[in-house]
Amino acid sequence: MKKPKKIRSIKHQITFTFIGLMLLSILTISIINGVFLEKYYVAQKTETLLDAKDVLSQIDTDSLTEDDGESEQESLPSEIVQSSSRNNLTWVLINEDNTRYLCWPENEDQLRSKLFFGYASDLDMDNGKGKTLKETDDCVVQQVHDRFVGMDYVECWGKFDNGNYFLIRSPLESIQESANISNKFYFFVGIVIIVISGMCVMAVTRRLTKPISELTELSRKMTDLDFEARYKSKAGNEIDVLGDNFNKMSSQLENTISELKSANNELQKDIADKVKIDEMRKEFLDNVSHELKTPIALVQGYAEGLKENINDDPESMDFYCDVIIDEASKMNKLVKNLLTLNQLESGKDAAVMERFDLTALVNGVLSTMDIMIRQKEASVIFNEKEPIYVWADEFKTEEVVTNYVSNALNHLDGEKIVEIKILKLETQVKVTVFNTGTPIPEADLPNLWNKFYKVDKARTREYGGSGIGLSIVKAILEGMNQEYGVQNFDNGVEFWFTLDRK
Repeated sequence: MKKPKKIRSIKHQITFTFIGLMLLSILTISIINGVFLEKYYVAQKTETLLDAKDVLSQIDTDSLTEDDGESEQESLPSEIVQSSSRNNLTWVLINEDNTRYLCWPENEDQLRSKLFFGYASDLDMDNGKGKTLKETDDCVVQQVHDRFVGMDYVECWGKFDNGNYFLIRSPLESIQESANISNKFYFFVGIVIIVISGMCVMAVTRRLTKPISELTELSRKMTDLDFEARYKSKAGNEIDVLGDNFNKMSSQLENTISELKSANNELQKDIADKVKIDEMRKEFLDNVSHELKTPIALVQGYAEGLKENINDDPESMDFYCDVIIDEASKMNKLVKNLLTLNQLESGKDAAVMERFDLTALVNGVLSTMDIMIRQKEASVIFNEKEPIYVWADEFKTEEVVTNYVSNALNHLDGEKIVEIKILKLETQVKVTVFNTGTPIPEADLPNLWNKFYKVDKARTREYGGSGIGLSIVKAILEGMNQEYGVQNFDNGVEFWFTLDRK
């Protein structure tokens, strides 16, 4: 199984990226300070010392101080004083034989000794001590360490055209200390800035990524076919347009899937109906073949007997002819019932609704079946005398009543009683036909309305039944939107159906 790809939050990615960039910036600044600040400072100091040298070259030799210590600093140009103070410069200017000098600040004897004995005594300027930074025709700039005070300096020394020697220097300790302080300051300030900025970035990214997170959740629900979720955030940018499109897509997908499900249900229903129709067609052909097989065989057999003169006596010939006529009549009845049932189920024989007297209709059916009633030695009970008017197809209702009464007479037993009742309901009537006899097995009750279904096939064959009568009853009553059914009692069976009174 493929391992699911780990997803990182956009909010965290933006936050960590921003914090990482800030850390990198602070680290870069610290490295640049540590590596290049001092060099840059030294380069700037070198230029400052050279500028100071040019100013010192303008001092007149006559202004130098005598060895007796009499000061002449009050006569120094203000430009030299301001530049020396501002740039933290110390300098000394002496004549060629070290008898007159001028320095800043006063009494800078150490610097004077260093100039004369360290540099001026050797007029070859290449023998200077320290790291040479810059060298011109009249001076050398170098970085040296003063072991007496334990400090590093940038010094500029040389000799003017007027024969005066000079030495100017500035300490490096301040810039080194400044670099360290600066790095510490950047570090602590950077930490504070990172914390504050990180919180701000998290708040901003949370607001920026909330609509995206909502869209992610919406797409997940759409993947699970949950289309109830909707994009509700307002980012005020293109994400809102994307969210609206997601909402429209969700609605369209929901409608499309709904239509597909409906179409799929219809398709499944059509497939089920087709299978059912195929099964019903096969069952119908099997049943028709079975029902016609026996009478056709009998007709064929007795017809061949007549043709071959198996029995020449008139009585036998009459018997053969009666059998042929009886079986042909059964086949004719079966075909007629099948045609009637086919018309009812196909909707071609629609019910014609009319108002008629149901009591008179039942009495008419009983009069028509009087011969069959007497043959069965049945006791028929129908006590309704008053007219009861209903709305239905009179011809089809008569066929239903005839089927019920015929079934009752063919399955009589025991006391041989057939009882017909018309029960008045609020808007309907309920017609019941009860006959004494053996109850129908409960397992067979739901199947009684199916074509060609027979509970007792031998008995059905005896009275010439085909198992289609109750199927015709079902088709007629369903065509008139009426109810029907059967109920067992201890001493018999009752069939019933309803009709509208209004």
